Amino acid sequence: MRIIIYTGKGGVGKTSMAAATALKIAKDGKKVLVMSTDQAHSLGDSFDRKVGKEPVKITENLYAVEIDTVYESEKSWGNLKDYIKRLLTARGGGGIEAEELLVFPGLEELFSMFQILDVYESGAYDTIIVDCAPTGETLSLLKYPERLSGFVKRILPIERTATKTVGRVIEKTMKVPMPKDNVFDDIESLMERMKNLQKLLLDKETVSLRVVTTPERIVIGEAKRNFTCLYLYHYNVDAVIVNHIYPREAMEGYFNKWTQMQEEALQEIAECFSEVPRFYVELQQRELRTVEMLETLGEQIFRACNPNDVLFQQKIYEVNAEERSLRIYLPFADKDELRLEQEKNELLVGVRNENRRFPIPPEFAGMEVAGARFEDGYLNIRFD
Repeated sequence: MRIIIYTGKGGVGKTSMAAATALKIAKDGKKVLVMSTDQAHSLGDSFDRKVGKEPVKITENLYAVEIDTVYESEKSWGNLKDYIKRLLTARGGGGIEAEELLVFPGLEELFSMFQILDVYESGAYDTIIVDCAPTGETLSLLKYPERLSGFVKRILPIERTATKTVGRVIEKTMKVPMPKDNVFDDIESLMERMKNLQKLLLDKETVSLRVVTTPERIVIGEAKRNFTCLYLYHYNVDAVIVNHIYPREAMEGYFNKWTQMQEEALQEIAECFSEVPRFYVELQQRELRTVEMLETLGEQIFRACNPNDVLFQQKIYEVNAEERSLRIYLPFADKDELRLEQEKNELLVGVRNENRRFPIPPEFAGMEVAGARFEDGYLNIRFD
């Protein structure tokens, strides 16, 4: 099975690109499910038909679904959420707005991503196309599998067996409610699904992310930051799609001054994403909101390749035991914005406001970082 995730700044056309890709692959004979994890769903609008939380057939081999994030959230951690709410209100007399405290940024989107895992494990489709939320939300949900697991372990350190033996005493003396079996069931299920989701998303033979941008400096800047952060978390970006390119004839007259700006932006894209396959999409004469128009667009974009293939892979994490060095690929990172710290057996790498912990390879156990340099898009770390 193949999983292709579309991401990018809001308004760049992710939904249209995802829908066009899905139609192209389905037309080539694969059974495809295109799903939207964006709470502001527009997938149904693109196909010009109603799409809900259950898969609906669009054309031969193609099905679409818009994930209900609230429903998925309750299904994934309803019992655990109720228990945490009881903890927060145990001594507050109900005055704490527990529901608001339990809304973690990106959490509902993460639970919607569990649907990808469920569909993958079911084997019901050949390809899953995911129309993700705008860049910020996408990065949040991709970080959650490794971050939420630590959070759960900190707030619920008590073991199931300990609860059964001393739970009643603690509950009576400290006035703190003890979790029931269904809470532990939720925790175990949640942790297992997060582990499996993380493993799946990092499988570069199965999962590809594709960044959608437009030829505008602000949007390109966000696309570059997005690209860097995705590589920081070891996800494989195998294509960049440049949307909303104005045809030269449309730039004459009033918009003539925009010609040079667009050409400069396209040149920046070519230079910044030189190694990654790039696809250019001109602004269409009509709104993209029917199957027929999206089919035509899919044929135009992928006329020279198969969109179901993994179009590009970049080795971004490399250990050289002989030279005692570790190389991490961080495209578009600025040397002045990089941070590197060592905490026991982990490395903390920061790019702007993004941080990631890398386990120090076993080959370098007991060693300290002796130096680091950033060149050609790689952070080279030396141990001694």
